[in-house]
Amino acid sequence: MGWIKRKTYGTGDSGRRRGIFTTYGYSEPTEEELELLTMSVDHKTGEDSDEEYAWGEPTKYDPTFNGPIKNRGCTDILCCLFFVVCVLGLAVTGYFAYVYGDPTILIYPTDSNGEICGYGSKASTPNLVFFDMLECARMGAAVFINGCPTPQQCVATCPQKYWVFTIAAAQEITGFSASARADMICKTGVDPTVGQYASMSITDLVTKDYCAPYYVNSTAFVGRCVPSIFNQITNMAAGLVTSGFALVDKSNSTVTGTALDTATGYLSTFLSAVTIAEAVFADCRSSWWMMLVGFGISTIVCLLYILLMRFIVGFMVWLTLFLFIALFGFSTGYCFYKYVDLLDDPNSNGSFTFTTNFSYYLGLRDTWLAFGIISAIFLLIILIILIFLRTRIRIAIAILKETSRAIGNMMSTLLWPLLPFILQVAVFAYWGATAIYLASSTKTDYKYANISSSNLFQSIPCDPTNYANDTASSICQFVKYGSNDYVIYLQLFNLFMLFWLANFVVAFGQMTLAGSFASYYWAFSKPHDIPAFPLAASCFRAFRYHLGSMAFGSLLVAIVQMIRAVLEYFDRKCRGSENPLAKFVLKCMKCCFWCLEKFIKFINKNAYIMIAVYGKNFCSSAKHSFSLIMRNIVRTVVVDKVSDFVLFVSKMVVVGLVGAAAYFFFDGRIPFLNNYTPSLNYYFVPVIVIVIGAYVIATCFFSVYSMGVDTLYLCFLEDLERNDGTPEKPYYMSKGLMDILSKKNKEPQPASSNGK
Repeated sequence: MGWIKRKTYGTGDSGRRRGIFTTYGYSEPTEEELELLTMSVDHKTGEDSDEEYAWGEPTKYDPTFNGPIKNRGCTDILCCLFFVVCVLGLAVTGYFAYVYGDPTILIYPTDSNGEICGYGSKASTPNLVFFDMLECARMGAAVFINGCPTPQQCVATCPQKYWVFTIAAAQEITGFSASARADMICKTGVDPTVGQYASMSITDLVTKDYCAPYYVNSTAFVGRCVPSIFNQITNMAAGLVTSGFALVDKSNSTVTGTALDTATGYLSTFLSAVTIAEAVFADCRSSWWMMLVGFGISTIVCLLYILLMRFIVGFMVWLTLFLFIALFGFSTGYCFYKYVDLLDDPNSNGSFTFTTNFSYYLGLRDTWLAFGIISAIFLLIILIILIFLRTRIRIAIAILKETSRAIGNMMSTLLWPLLPFILQVAVFAYWGATAIYLASSTKTDYKYANISSSNLFQSIPCDPTNYANDTASSICQFVKYGSNDYVIYLQLFNLFMLFWLANFVVAFGQMTLAGSFASYYWAFSKPHDIPAFPLAASCFRAFRYHLGSMAFGSLLVAIVQMIRAVLEYFDRKCRGSENPLAKFVLKCMKCCFWCLEKFIKFINKNAYIMIAVYGKNFCSSAKHSFSLIMRNIVRTVVVDKVSDFVLFVSKMVVVGLVGAAAYFFFDGRIPFLNNYTPSLNYYFVPVIVIVIGAYVIATCFFSVYSMGVDTLYLCFLEDLERNDGTPEKPYYMSKGLMDILSKKNKEPQPASSNGK
């Protein structure tokens, strides 16, 4: 090609601009330099090209730069001030909720008069009895919103026997039992043996809903009297059986056989989960310390696995790729073999028809042809990736190894997720407490309940203390605690601040880790040049200078998440709608905002890395990081996906190991630990809890790893743009990365001796 003068601008691998060649003289150009010249020099004139770069100017060499900037100022101050104001507003909201709210109305059951069982004047009657639970069951899921349209009474103890008003009424009429009324459960202020109520018949007391028409042997569960019959029901067609084996139907005040099927069907539907929930709770209570041990084991396994990553990550990636090639190679060959084998079979040339017999499709040669083509396509894609992107895969592996070395030299980074986790728990706890107190700062809502109408609750308010206006079909009933007009707005603000604060904590954790990993990368001689306490220094810089930037980035995510929450609310409200266009538009909007949230989180994460390194504001850092990634888009995609794959496999390995150990322990399959195995109703309950906990713990630990990979990768791209390996501009990357790119740092030339 001839000889050239080395002074030009250029764009390197994957669109990366290499900056300015500062060495002069004439020599044979390398292949990379020929590519740079082709992309940036006008060969007709030999002058430097003034062409605009689509993704911004590459980073130029700065002799004063050697890592995260120490001398920096506060960024995004206005957003910081707005964030502080909103946090103060949240504190005022919490104070208001605490002063006017009373969570006891949500914790304890409430009777028909709106009085709380087991609290205050009702402290001696902690349990709630439903007069007719069939009415609750008839409402289905709406009972949780509108309340149960049957009288409810606080009692000292739950009923311990079966009682039906029809039998008591018959006994009173015949004089068989003079104390039939003594066993009745009635509303507060209603004594069936005294005054005006004594003159009423038992049937009248029941039909006017002054007293319960029946009750059964019950067990107290979360303050509610739950029929004990559910511990014994084996046939869903069985019914409410009285002590005299009679059946009750309150609707016409007669004993009828239809009540048997109806009662049990409703009751089983309404409360079938109670026993299961109670058993699950008991299992968690009896094995809680073992689950804590499982969480501790998960932590230890994560630590050991991360330390081993520097040795096994390359093996994992290459083994997986070759296994994929072997799998799809075998499947391709086998499918085409079966296709050729069926060519001479006249029965294999049938048409595709729908059938549940899968063997029918396997008998068609076109099925094997389709499978073979699909397998061949996947095989070809994997081979192309392996052949043409092998260097970039090696870069991804090298960065993963380098991240393991960085973590090994900064072990405090593995403990860092504990602080963001504690902050996240505090944020969610404050939100939950505020939401509960706000929900309890309500007014008591009484309405007339019309049992005989399809509209169970009418919109007419009433006074629960005036029983004179109650009729056989309409009674004054406590419905629920209705919210005040301002509560809904405070709840929305509380929810928005939950999103904002949760994302702010994430931003704080990411920026702190980014600063510490950047300090590691830009240490020329590792680990000797790593600053003392890099994590603490990075945490201080993030908190001291960049609260506004973190607030700005987290605000963007919070806004999108709030919009998604509103869309989810409308989606649930419109599920009964038959308008397909509205459903389609709503689904599209939910999908679009989901993608937007993922994109903003991607931008934020890389922006936080640049803020941690250079100390600039959010927008400038986001633009810088995005331009840097787009100048290296192919390499970025490969590194990102390879690292994501490795971390996903790592998490699954940890969760699988811990989950398998928990399963064998709680199932009693480890003989020498059988003395410690608890007796459980469902042994899979603690196993599931441990698996979920192990996944959360693994996610926390490997989030450090993921942040390290992203930070070191962006620093690696900056290193390639800033430096060229000369003594004046040496590379900061590890020797492994330089070997992959066929680069090296040149030794300084000895001083000239002037011919001596």
